[in-house]
Amino acid sequence: MVLQVSRWDSLKDPIGVMDAFARTPFEGAAADAHLLLVGPDITGVADDPEAGAVVTATLTHWQMLSERVRDRVHLVLLPTADAIENATMVNALQSHARVVVQKSLQEGFGLTVTEAMWKARPIVASRVGGIQDQIEDHVEGLLLPDPTDLDAAAQAITTLLEDDGLSERLGAAARRRVINDFLPPRHLLQYASLIEQCLSAAA
Repeated sequence: MVLQVSRWDSLKDPIGVMDAFARTPFEGAAADAHLLLVGPDITGVADDPEAGAVVTATLTHWQMLSERVRDRVHLVLLPTADAIENATMVNALQSHARVVVQKSLQEGFGLTVTEAMWKARPIVASRVGGIQDQIEDHVEGLLLPDPTDLDAAAQAITTLLEDDGLSERLGAAARRRVINDFLPPRHLLQYASLIEQCLSAAA
């Protein structure tokens, strides 16, 4: 399973993710690969008026794919009425994904990126916004310098599907990065250090 979890937002580029996946070879280690594009059920998201249009555009594009590709690409709308239920489903999908993708055109701090890193999943992501501060290329994941380069995205996905050793190394490093930098204890230590510096300066 190749997985992207995100809001239905054109900046998350779900159509580009589909087109990149369509360029993978569908042979060898990728022979049984399926792509899941996962987002919230748009009927339960009142504060995102563009989501419906993005879902419609994504579904229309999916219908235009070849049957061979269409059979391997799945659009999933998760219910949002129960936050725990939603989080449980996202957790299950991320935990079982072979490759996690976040091919955003723009992005702040990628929460779904950090969630996948915590679960030691190998990641293909765009070198944009906060993602490039979360992931060092070829250390905690594979970064795409140009998120619109579909061939590069397809190659990165294929590489992680084919190279178990690389995937395991990236996933393990990603989890260590989250433990070291993105959990509450690290922030508490930083606050303590800042308070200590302020007290020393005042004295």
